[in-house]
Amino acid sequence: VQLQASGGGLVQAGGSLRLSCAVSGMPSTNYAVDWYRQAPGKQREFVAFVTSSGTTDYTDSVRGRFTISRDDPRNIVFLQMDNLKPEDTAVYYCTTGPFWGQGTQVTVSS
Repeated sequence: VQLQASGGGLVQAGGSLRLSCAVSGMPSTNYAVDWYRQAPGKQREFVAFVTSSGTTDYTDSVRGRFTISRDDPRNIVFLQMDNLKPEDTAVYYCTTGPFWGQGTQVTVSS
């Protein structure tokens, strides 16, 4: 199983980015995907998840600004991030089960 995260970059506060997580090697689409992030000097923290049936949840700090979704035919999970804040700066990782992607850097300037 492999997860490939992409879509990070540098954006000004108030801007938007869409992260993608391409999942390969899973035998079916019956899996949930989580997004986590890790800011410099901080522990990795949960951001959002989507289950195989489409149920979603978010950490409080991003609820209402981030939207997680999945495209099962293409085996991609998206994280749409709107109204970004400097405190959203981190490396973002996608994960399913014990498998993690390599991370993509998001930097939000004030």
